[in-house]
Amino acid sequence: MGYEMSSAFPIESSRSERAAFIRRTYAHLAGAILAFVGIEALIFGVIRPSVEGFDQMFFGLLFGTPYSWLVVMLAFIGISYLANYWAFNGGSPALQYAGLSLYVVAEAIIFVPLLYVAIFYTNRLEGGAADFTLVGQAGILTLSLFAGLTSVVFFTGKDFSFLGPILSIAGFIALGVIVCAIVFGGFTLGLWFSLAMIVLAAGSILYNTSNVLHRFRMDQHVAAALSLFASIALLFYYVLLALIQSRR
Repeated sequence: MGYEMSSAFPIESSRSERAAFIRRTYAHLAGAILAFVGIEALIFGVIRPSVEGFDQMFFGLLFGTPYSWLVVMLAFIGISYLANYWAFNGGSPALQYAGLSLYVVAEAIIFVPLLYVAIFYTNRLEGGAADFTLVGQAGILTLSLFAGLTSVVFFTGKDFSFLGPILSIAGFIALGVIVCAIVFGGFTLGLWFSLAMIVLAAGSILYNTSNVLHRFRMDQHVAAALSLFASIALLFYYVLLALIQSRR
């Protein structure tokens, strides 16, 4: 069965029902984050050491031509659209979970190059030893900022839905800048761009957390978790990238 359109919004429900919806949403968010960490651990801890020439094959696929990364980005956008469609409009719980799972896997794959640079190249350790310092710092900063922004929404109860159009326009502008940088290659996206994207991700967290209270129906905890995970992933990506750029 699909969603019941008569299902209440959390803000319209009783305190116990609203608390249960929020617990389900953040439990699924925690599960998505743990799955993301598990996939990255599998890639870097098991697959990479056991597959000879993994680095050459993987990075050759992503960066073999000037437009390889653009193709990867377009594929990620397509997969993200499909994952969101399944999660938000899925006709069964299995399809909704498939959407969330697909998105987590796609995020894990697109993160590999950045994590590789952060772990193996940034500090230039002898012998190519792994260093997880920057990844740990980025993770702590991301979770701290996420917790602070979440607290603002829950303590104030403010509806941040007005940020929706602003975030959409800013997102398209950012995507256009990234595509121009890839296609024309005449400029690099430096630290200031990363800081701007961190602000965009923070706004996205405010917007999606507000939606958990005001816009998602009580049966949309999977979709709510996906939207929050997407915002956290965006924030973590650019926090880590900013740390790498500042270290350089």
